[in-house]
Amino acid sequence: MDLNNKFFFLILALSTLFFYKYFLYIKKKIGFKFLIDDNLSKPQAFHVTPVSTVGGVGIFLSFLIFFFYSFFFENFKYFEYFTFCSVFFFLGLLDDLRVNLKPKFRLLMMISSLIVLVIFNNVYIEKTGLEFLNNFLEIDIFALFFICLCFLFIINGSNLIDGFNGLLGIHALIIIINLFFLNYFGGNKDLAFILFSSIIFLIAFLFYNFPKAKIILGDSGSYFLGAFIALSTIKTSIANPEISPFYFCILLFYLFFEVFFSFLRKLLKERKSPLFPDKKHLHMLVFEIFYKKNKDKIKSNYLVSIAINSIYLVLTIPAALNMQNGLFCKYYSILFFVTYIYFYKTANKKTYY
Repeated sequence: MDLNNKFFFLILALSTLFFYKYFLYIKKKIGFKFLIDDNLSKPQAFHVTPVSTVGGVGIFLSFLIFFFYSFFFENFKYFEYFTFCSVFFFLGLLDDLRVNLKPKFRLLMMISSLIVLVIFNNVYIEKTGLEFLNNFLEIDIFALFFICLCFLFIINGSNLIDGFNGLLGIHALIIIINLFFLNYFGGNKDLAFILFSSIIFLIAFLFYNFPKAKIILGDSGSYFLGAFIALSTIKTSIANPEISPFYFCILLFYLFFEVFFSFLRKLLKERKSPLFPDKKHLHMLVFEIFYKKNKDKIKSNYLVSIAINSIYLVLTIPAALNMQNGLFCKYYSILFFVTYIYFYKTANKKTYY
């Protein structure tokens, strides 16, 4: 696939921007409430006015343009992208369309879909950086369980941080740009082409999402991005065996650990179901701190994205410079754990005490 095809990337960017602009124009003229998040009382709502959840639809349509172009004009090798991303886009779209799915049933649908998709596409994790875990991956049922769990964490982590202006969009952009350069300089041009295309429509989305959001990704977009990022990371790790698996763990740390920490916090400390939302996630606590200082909900919303993504970006730089050093990445990943816990405890004290 040709990364010098400027015309294709221009069409991809303009089509995404046109869709969002046209949708917002129609919404303003007609005033319909299709794909609109107007429930401002739910725990994860931090917008002042109702906002459109059409971000995921725009990204998916851009992805379809990429897919059909690649299918008809290029030697497309990654059909699994189409299956994974399409299935999870439509699963998320059900919620955006206000189809009332109970959390347990939604989780069951996600697990069932992942099992089928992983087996059908023969997606696997080759190595983890831990010898004892690598040995377990030789057992088929454990390997299936492990990869499904990884997908679940990243997809739900993406969904968890969507809703804040630029938080997921910019975070995903940092990860995907990272993966793009790894594959581009590693000679994996087809994978680099896919990643570069996603960078284009993510930037187009952020044009309407940050700093002041006219649209958000919604569940459809966050599920799509989570599946895309998880699959891209696995593909990149396999295509670049010289890079430490712990480096990829560092890249995905925030998406993974936000869900993992929340699950343990609710289950062990607060003695409640981890499947229901609350207002005690790190990004929500940081929002409350900003809001207490400036009393501006809109400004506080996008400041959360700037703060968290800036810290994340700075912390990933030493890992990027030592990505082939397995021992360094293994111990450096501990810093992410310590940093998260420190910021969470600090934000929690400032918010609730």
